[in-house]
Amino acid sequence: MAVQFRDYYETLGVSKTATDDEIKKAFRKLARKYHPDVNKDKATAEEKFKQLNEAYEVLGDPEKRKKYDELGANWDQPGGFQPPPGWETQQSGGGFRRYGGGDGGVEFEFGGTGFSDFFEQFFGGGRGRGGFGGGSFGQRSQGAERGSDVEADIMVTLEEAFHGSKRTVSLRRGNSNKVETYQVKIPKGVHEGQRIRLAGQGEAGAGGGKSGDLFLRVRLARHPDFTVEASDLVHEVKIPPWQAVLGGELHVPTLEGGARLKIPPGTQGGQRFRLRGHGLPTAAGVRGDLFVVTQTEIPKKLTEREREIWKQLAELHGA
Repeated sequence: MAVQFRDYYETLGVSKTATDDEIKKAFRKLARKYHPDVNKDKATAEEKFKQLNEAYEVLGDPEKRKKYDELGANWDQPGGFQPPPGWETQQSGGGFRRYGGGDGGVEFEFGGTGFSDFFEQFFGGGRGRGGFGGGSFGQRSQGAERGSDVEADIMVTLEEAFHGSKRTVSLRRGNSNKVETYQVKIPKGVHEGQRIRLAGQGEAGAGGGKSGDLFLRVRLARHPDFTVEASDLVHEVKIPPWQAVLGGELHVPTLEGGARLKIPPGTQGGQRFRLRGHGLPTAAGVRGDLFVVTQTEIPKKLTEREREIWKQLAELHGA
């Protein structure tokens, strides 16, 4: 099955030789610009935000980026993108997959998950699993047999995980022109790797057996301001050296809007400060914490007056 190639370097506006830091900076800059919460045209911004997330999901992961770069010589094949010969068997966890079990498997195409077909085919978690009774691909025991379960990834923003939401997901099976649509509830407090079950929506059973289930595995979208540690959030902030020395007050972003944090004199680079209860909710309803990590930002250019003051400080300390 041909899929439309996604040029992730172009999406992030970086070169193929970009460093990890350059890729990270490009993602954060664009993700802030196109975050749906700060755009009037939410639909357009949301689509762009998903594309940026998908690109960073691959290029921000050294193993995925290596796989992606190995496909480079085959980027412009006519008639749609195809994997290079032998790529499927050479790459563990990668390559085209037939989602579902049965004789050769059934292909499932998803819409509304936040990931493109290209990502699902090469880097996603979509796959079929053997049904009950130890069934496996290409093997059917006599009599009724339950259909295989099917998995796919679904991108969930931190805001959706914080508030909970509903998403419309579409599914097309095999070569059928019929598109099935489902309303999927994203529960409040959902976490990375959690699976949302749609009972009976997997592969059809054989010999009158029940259908398998469809599982959507949660992949939390990357956020320009936060990284996730379980139910905790981490925010890095750069402060000027004088603020690190003298202390002061910072305004830091939260999922609710913002909060103020006092930092003491003598704050060190890499020091972590906790804002309790400003993280993600858990299934039990308990909020995680927000950790603010300070990094001292050294000025790259100085005026003559500033340089003289820094020299005086150095002399005071015997330098």
